[in-house]
Amino acid sequence: MELLLCVIGLLFVIEGIPYFGFPDKMKLLMAYLQEQDDAALRVMGAVSMAIGLAIIIIARTILGAS
Repeated sequence: MELLLCVIGLLFVIEGIPYFGFPDKMKLLMAYLQEQDDAALRVMGAVSMAIGLAIIIIARTILGAS
């Protein structure tokens, strides 16, 4: 449970960095995303989840072998 809470906290920190560092660019990005159709956003979400899952699997494989 402690690891899960640490991961969620780190997720919030990483998600907040662009908004803190580049608020004007994030507004432009949000406006761009608002114009995209749902199918394109779903593809971007699916690709993002697949990359995240691949990173987890690779990290667990490499770190688990040690």
